[in-house]
Amino acid sequence: MPPSNGYGAVPNSSRQNTIGDEEQQPLLGGSTQPSKVSQWRKRMVTDVRRDWADLILLACYVITGLLDSASISTWGSFVSMQTGNTVYFGLGLAAPHESTRWIKSGTSLGCFCIGSVFFSSLHRLFSPSPKRRWILCVSFILQTLFIAGAAAILTFGPQTSAEDKKESIDWPVLVPIALVAFQSCGQAVASRALKYNALTSVVLTSIYCDLFSDAELLAPINPERNRRVGAPVLLLIGAVLGGVLARSVVGAAGVLWIAAAMKLVVVIFWFVWPAEKE
Repeated sequence: MPPSNGYGAVPNSSRQNTIGDEEQQPLLGGSTQPSKVSQWRKRMVTDVRRDWADLILLACYVITGLLDSASISTWGSFVSMQTGNTVYFGLGLAAPHESTRWIKSGTSLGCFCIGSVFFSSLHRLFSPSPKRRWILCVSFILQTLFIAGAAAILTFGPQTSAEDKKESIDWPVLVPIALVAFQSCGQAVASRALKYNALTSVVLTSIYCDLFSDAELLAPINPERNRRVGAPVLLLIGAVLGGVLARSVVGAAGVLWIAAAMKLVVVIFWFVWPAEKE
């Protein structure tokens, strides 16, 4: 006979077990599986896998070509390739009254430097790893917004002729240059975060040197060679497209909208990119 519980009643062990099991069940028929929100959070704090991520960085060369060719066609200065802007700035200091190009080049150069501090700090200070998925997504979302802001100014702001834009240094010219130049270094910082230091998407001279000085230039398998070939080819494609579109009815504003859309696609790629193995 089962022992008394001290109150003159015999405990019903099977009843207690049933109650215990029922108490352990989640309320309202909920599931013990991780929620979609928790899974999403866990995914966002993982590092993206470095393997094949160079393909995304190479695609950014097309964006750089689009932006720089449209910028040169419209304003006469670069927004990504700062070597040319440095030369234009130096020429302007030597003869400041001959053209206003040096002012626009100096604006682009200065904003690019400030953007470098901003994006590098974003990767370095707000995450234990610069390859965190959420950091890359936030970085490219910001880049998208900066380009979209510049495109909005060109689309809805004061309209001037192409000749006036070449020499104008009013805010509808300088602000878009500043916005696009500020975001351009975000791609370069991402290449550093992913350890593809050569794929900055804002310089080609060193890539040409490394490509043609490579002792294994003609080797059948040479990933580094392949990247060095792909970078200038893709930038050239972007430059041709940007130049053609900027001179068409699409205009420089349309080129910027296209570049912003491409940056948004990059954000989507970072979101779905495989995570680094733990």
